[in-house]
Amino acid sequence: MGGHDRWVIHLDMDAFYASCEQLTRPTLARRPVLVGGAGPRGVVAGASYQAREHGIKSAMPMSQARRLLPPNGVILPPRFKLYELLSTQVFDLVAQYAPVLERISLDEAFAEPPSLAGASSAEVREFGTRLREHIRSEIGLVASIGAASGKQVAKVASDLAKPDGLLVVDQGTERDFLAPLPTRVLWGIGPVAEGKLRAIGVRTLGQLTALSDADAVSTLGSVVGRDLRRLATGVDDRPVSDRAELKQVSAETTFDRDLIDLPSLRREVRDLAVHAHKRLVNAGKVARTVVVKLRDTTFSTVTRSETMASPTDEFDQLASMAERLLIDPTEFGGVRLAGVAFSGLSVPHQDPLFTLSVPVAEASETSVSKEPAPVVFSGWRPGNDVVHEEHGSGWVQGAGHGRVTVRFETRSSGPGVARTFTQEDPALRRGDPSDCLS
Repeated sequence: MGGHDRWVIHLDMDAFYASCEQLTRPTLARRPVLVGGAGPRGVVAGASYQAREHGIKSAMPMSQARRLLPPNGVILPPRFKLYELLSTQVFDLVAQYAPVLERISLDEAFAEPPSLAGASSAEVREFGTRLREHIRSEIGLVASIGAASGKQVAKVASDLAKPDGLLVVDQGTERDFLAPLPTRVLWGIGPVAEGKLRAIGVRTLGQLTALSDADAVSTLGSVVGRDLRRLATGVDDRPVSDRAELKQVSAETTFDRDLIDLPSLRREVRDLAVHAHKRLVNAGKVARTVVVKLRDTTFSTVTRSETMASPTDEFDQLASMAERLLIDPTEFGGVRLAGVAFSGLSVPHQDPLFTLSVPVAEASETSVSKEPAPVVFSGWRPGNDVVHEEHGSGWVQGAGHGRVTVRFETRSSGPGVARTFTQEDPALRRGDPSDCLS
């Protein structure tokens, strides 16, 4: 199938986490909203466009973001369960237009809609407008869409279309479209490659395509250099494929001789955790469950696992949990095989380059599984979901001095009323992130 009868769309939800909060908490609709861990090591997982106007970006330390946030701004703990539910609603709707979706994360996906095979640019524009309108009217969220003859250009187009836009790159103009753009807009060109290219005077994709083969290869390596040069010309025939969801990442090894003491078993398991962790990070996921597998000299296998209140990709946390799950080999005569696996995987952040540190008190909010995580209740915190016997669903706007202020509103209610109660009011109980969708 030639490049010129093919249309790929890249759909990206605008400021997804913050938009989910603004949608389900209508009082925040036009206010600067930050989502992320509020602790000393917290980072911004999501920022609304109103917050971005003040120079706040994703992955910025929360301490820095807090200084830039205007007085009407709000910082909320992440509600990944809500983001997963809304993500599912969005992509179920998109699937009506394009049966095969390649989902990249909670907020973006590629599609190659069968109805657009051989379509004109005008027809693609009409399709994109209709799909964006449908997502807005049905779900209440904003999607930006880029469309082109291949994945790479479609992705760049949706980035340029934001916020709240649609950009269709006409067939045959891909090379001209990419030429003036900075090299880092290409997937596969990170800060290191960008620095190497800049050192030889290459700042735009046009300059990258003009490089000789020898220069591209000596600067970026043989395989990568050729691939990136080709992508920079706008040629991209990679298929849109419905990737099977990754269930777990693991590493295991059989020892040359049985391990008979705990310190050496610990060392080996930490080593296995390093390998499993690398796979976790490469997959752009976080894990909730750590599994350790041990096989003894009689070939019987023991598996032990532990699940955390909230998912993480922090190595120390995962590795020390794996070590805690170990059994002393002296208790069963030696270990011939050991394995470490991380499961309960999810994609909780928009950027795999940083770790979201979430205070433990918010654990029940960030748990992605269906059963609520056991949490020591330490009073109400801003951002908690609440249900009141009489007033229904709402969220904690402020708490302290024995009192809690709750704003009662949901996705469909419009801005709600705020009421103040005592912390111990028996009519108040913890809500579920899905309550606000009703």
